[in-house]
Amino acid sequence: MTRRHVVWERTGAQEHAAAYEEARAALLLGQMVHDRRVELGLTQAELAERAGMTQPQLSRLESGGATPTVPLLARLATALNADLDIAFRPHASFAA
Repeated sequence: MTRRHVVWERTGAQEHAAAYEEARAALLLGQMVHDRRVELGLTQAELAERAGMTQPQLSRLESGGATPTVPLLARLATALNADLDIAFRPHASFAA
């Protein structure tokens, strides 16, 4: 295998891993919104109205098909009677 192929394979794997992590984060975020909405007994339409968005937009977000902006996250937190907590935490392997 030539050097060129080895580099290409590694780059491709890194891109796939990054895309997987982004998709995973979107799914987890959507699940958190869904769980809180259900906990409050709200329909998608009711939460969407409270957050200033449409029901289809909320559906995409809950299913992991959309990544919200920070302002939208803030509106969703307010609509869900929840605090928005965004933080950078060191990975466990780097903790002192």
